[in-house]
Amino acid sequence: MNISATNVMKLIGAKPRLLGLGEPTHGEDVLLEVRNDLFRELVEQEGFRAIAIESDCLAGTVVDDYVTLGEGTLDDVMARGFSHGLGVSRANRELVRWMRDHNDGRPAGERLRFAGADGPLEITGPDSPRDVVIALHGYLARWLDPRLLPCTTETLGDLLGDDGRWTNPDTMMDPAQSIGQSAEARELRVLADDLAALVEAEAPHLIAASSREGWDRGRLYARTATGLLRYHFWMADPGPLRVDRLLGVRDSMMAANLLAAAEWGPALVYTHNAHLQRHRSSLTMWGDLRPEWWSAGALVDARLGDGFRHLAMAVGTIRHHGVDTPPPDTIEGRLYAEPADRLLVEPHGLTGRAARVSAWFGYSALDPAFISGLDGVVFVKDCPAP
Repeated sequence: MNISATNVMKLIGAKPRLLGLGEPTHGEDVLLEVRNDLFRELVEQEGFRAIAIESDCLAGTVVDDYVTLGEGTLDDVMARGFSHGLGVSRANRELVRWMRDHNDGRPAGERLRFAGADGPLEITGPDSPRDVVIALHGYLARWLDPRLLPCTTETLGDLLGDDGRWTNPDTMMDPAQSIGQSAEARELRVLADDLAALVEAEAPHLIAASSREGWDRGRLYARTATGLLRYHFWMADPGPLRVDRLLGVRDSMMAANLLAAAEWGPALVYTHNAHLQRHRSSLTMWGDLRPEWWSAGALVDARLGDGFRHLAMAVGTIRHHGVDTPPPDTIEGRLYAEPADRLLVEPHGLTGRAARVSAWFGYSALDPAFISGLDGVVFVKDCPAP
C-alpha cells in the first residue's frame, strides 16, 4: 500500500488517541518529509489535532505558542523551540510553518497543537531544574493565596545554588559528581512535589482563574520539575541499576507528555522506534552492561490499550552513513526489492531474518520480536544525502 492517512486507518482500524510513527534513526529529512505528509493528511482527513516529537517539552512550548498564537518569529522559534539540534532541520521548519498557516484565523478550539515529548535532557546530561521549578512556583504564586505555597522563590534559589553543579557533564560517567542526592536536592524534591500537588488539588480554581490552557501549562511544569529532579537523584546513585533507572525515568517522562498530548485530541507521535515499542527495552553498552526498562510506548500502551498504535519506519539504504543495500534474504531486503520507493506494510506477514544494517543504527528496526508488537511498517527505500 502507498503511505496515506486512508491506508493507515484501514490498516489499524479505529482512530487511536495516539498514533506513534517511529523512526529508525535521527537526522534524515526524507523520513521527516514522510511524517509531514502523513500528518497533514491525518489533520485534513481524520481530524488529528496535535503532534508530539522527540524534543524538549519545555522548549516545545515556544513552538506551541507560535503555531497557536503567532507569538515570536519562525527563525526565533526554530532556534529556541527544539532540543537535540532538531531546529536546523528543513523538514521541521516546514512542519512549524504549515501548522502556523493552518491555524491562522481559526478559533482556539480548532487549532493544531505542538508538544515536545522528551524531557529537558541531552546526551551530555540533564538540564538544571532551575527554570522549570521557578516557572512552576511562579504559575501558582500568580493565581493562589500565597499562604498555600510551601516556600518562596528565595528559598528555591538558595536550594538550587549554582546551575553548573546540576549540568556538570562528568556526572554522566561518575555518579559521585552529581548533587542529585545532596541535602539541598532532597529538600528541593519535597518542595517541588508539594508544588506539583497544588496544581492538581487546586485545579477547579486554577482553570477558572488562568484558563484550561494555563492549567495545562502548569501541569507540564509540575511533571517536568518532579521528573527532572528524579532524574538528577538517580544520576547520583552508585548502584548497579543506575542506568536502568535513568532510562526508565526518561521514558516515563515521555509517556506523561504523550498522554497529555492525547488530551488535545487524536495526536501523531514522532520519536525513535525504541521509545515507542511495546515490549521491554534493553540495550548493550559499556562492555557487559545491559540495562532494561519500559519504553514510553509500553507505558502508554498500558494506559490506552487500543487507543495507542505504533507504526515503525524502516529504511533500505542511507549510503552517506554506510548503510548499503540490505541482503535480499532479509526482511528489509525483500521490501527493498518492491518497485515502490515508499510502502505501508501489514507487519505480521513479515517473516525471516532481520538486516542488521550497521553499527550506526545499533539494531535493526525489523527484528522479528519487534515486529510482533507493531501495527504497521512504513518502509522508505532510500535516504539520500542532504
